[in-house]
Amino acid sequence: MIAQVEPLLTTRNVSGPFDYRLPESMNGVGVGSVLVVPFGRRRIVGVVVGMAEQSELPEGRLAEPVEALEAGVPPELVELGRWVGEEYCSTPARGLGLVLPPGIGTGADARRMRPLVELEVEATEEGLAATAGGGRLGLRQRAVLRALAAGPKLARQLAATAGSGRATLRRLEARGLIRSREVERRRRHNSPAVGAVRDGIELTGDQRRAVKAIASGGHRELLLHGVTGSGKTEIYLEAAREALDRGRGAIVLVPEIALTPQTMDRFRRRFGESVALLHSRMPAGARYDEWRRLRAGEARICVGPRSAVFAPVRDPGLIVIDEEHDSSYKQESDPRYDAREVARRRAAEAGAELLCGTATPRPESWHELQRLELPSRVDGRRLPPVEIVDMRGGVPGPLHERTREAFAEVSAAGGKAILLINRRGWSTHLTCRSCGHAWECPECDVSLILHRPAARRRSGAGADDAGHLRCHHCGFAEPKPESCPECSSVTIARIGAGTQRVEAELSELLAPLEIFRLDSDSAAGGRHADVLSRFERASTGVLVGTQMVAKGHDFPDVTLSVILDADGALRLPDFRSEERTFALITQLAGRSGRGEAAGRVLVQALAAGAPSIRHAARHDAAGFLAEELERRRALRYPPFSHLIEVALSSEDEERADSAAERMGELIVQRLGADQDLLGPAPLFRVRGRHRRRLLLKSEHRREAVEAVRESVAEAVGGRLLRDVAISVDVDPQ
Repeated sequence: MIAQVEPLLTTRNVSGPFDYRLPESMNGVGVGSVLVVPFGRRRIVGVVVGMAEQSELPEGRLAEPVEALEAGVPPELVELGRWVGEEYCSTPARGLGLVLPPGIGTGADARRMRPLVELEVEATEEGLAATAGGGRLGLRQRAVLRALAAGPKLARQLAATAGSGRATLRRLEARGLIRSREVERRRRHNSPAVGAVRDGIELTGDQRRAVKAIASGGHRELLLHGVTGSGKTEIYLEAAREALDRGRGAIVLVPEIALTPQTMDRFRRRFGESVALLHSRMPAGARYDEWRRLRAGEARICVGPRSAVFAPVRDPGLIVIDEEHDSSYKQESDPRYDAREVARRRAAEAGAELLCGTATPRPESWHELQRLELPSRVDGRRLPPVEIVDMRGGVPGPLHERTREAFAEVSAAGGKAILLINRRGWSTHLTCRSCGHAWECPECDVSLILHRPAARRRSGAGADDAGHLRCHHCGFAEPKPESCPECSSVTIARIGAGTQRVEAELSELLAPLEIFRLDSDSAAGGRHADVLSRFERASTGVLVGTQMVAKGHDFPDVTLSVILDADGALRLPDFRSEERTFALITQLAGRSGRGEAAGRVLVQALAAGAPSIRHAARHDAAGFLAEELERRRALRYPPFSHLIEVALSSEDEERADSAAERMGELIVQRLGADQDLLGPAPLFRVRGRHRRRLLLKSEHRREAVEAVRESVAEAVGGRLLRDVAISVDVDPQ
């Protein structure tokens, strides 16, 4: 028998699959099996993507696999992985890498995860009788038998409680007083849930109608449009129960790893051990055990971020995408898949329901999917009023006087508030007031961001405390300058504000009220849940952070939400900026007024009349989306076209230019000169590499993807990309 194996190599130069002759000892190998195979002078890991009776190559030229690894991939996931590699102009190997069991390395000597096997010991009847009858036993032997009187225990537990070693256990077993066996133990990963959990909820009329519409089963693509606090999670729970009742499984995707404990807690309360959790921050052993539970059918529901779309759930009947508008469902590294599109593909192949839930739908989803509406909060409370604070009057500092007053009122009432500013650090850039010199990263064409030391910041640091400048792209850092290197002036201006500066200002304004900061600096090392837990436990306080603070958290005692520089995204050359601004304001507004006390929202902005801000202030998603879809139709942007970005980079600027020009020519040759191909356009330098960008806009997705994929393959095969890195992003965000 011949196994057609795709080697797990990252290079684009190798095109598989390759044939290997299977020995009789491997007659159990099939599609999805993971093998160690000889490849040239190396041994590498590969995935079986097909089986054949014979090969086109002579029998004598076929090598045999070295080893079949324990955990195989379900055949339907093999096809999904290959589709991802093809659809997103990557390689089959990179697509298959997404569906592999956790812990599978690509090299033959790579460490691989194994099931955790431990020795379990129990007393025999003779052993229990010897304990009661005072037989000839040593002190440790007697301690072991007494410990086992309550039931079987692991050998490591006996070592801790009875001081026994393996020698003691062997002697007892030789005398027939105990028996032992190896048992597989599950490694668990528990994260504390943050936010309110409400059990025993009676569904509202809108919720019951949504559940009834979902419960029919079969393949459909549904958009659950519900305002913040309308009980979408309860719909997901009921839909999952319906899927399980039909003998099928479910996948529940959340936008951030930080939101998995909250969702996991809700699902585990309802479905117990049939729920598995998968995400990249779990210990490798726990992630491997959860994957195997799903593969074996012991767990029928998987909760996790975008990578959980590849979970080996048996016969999925439901795939949920919570907060489907969130851009974090797009993978930033190759292959740059969109988990929402992968979920659509998987649901279609499995005949499953796809349920996308959000308060702020993407225009694409609003245009394409059948809608279910949850127009009211479950508690019947009104959405909080939104006040737009106009910043055009030259307000000193990041906080308007109206905003300061609102925080002072929350502090006086002993309440809680959330403030969002989508920039971290202290100041966005430094400049010399005398000569105009600006501090920039030497490796990237961007400004360096001023950061302050954590200890001084918490104590209400003054403006002259030390700090450092940091590049948010490459990580370059240098001490905060005392004077200008060009003119030696000490008059250095700090422009803009980030989370650190706002935290310091609020600490001074509201002391002794505690300020909690949540951004990628304060949440480094997995401290995200710790910050949220401390804020939840506090009787009063303010949570300051980047867009992390707007994502799905449920704190009933928050009465004020504030967003600074709400129109900042509108100043970027991005056709999605209106959509993102609307979503950010609406999502943050939804964090306020979820408890007994009424909430309110303040939105600081310069462009107070922008459509996204105007509609968000009225909680008018339908009105915003109607205008946005008309604008996109006129400009031929998604959902009325498809975008593909080809990015090239090189340390040599001329090579980047020539490679980008040649790539454009190859694409035009395949699609014709009348195609809407923009570029090559320069992007700012990152990590010392010069970057160029091509953007293809097409109404015919399949033809455009094929043209780009074939053009990249020709460029790689023809060595046109020497010393040039290339990446393709289908549906760039």
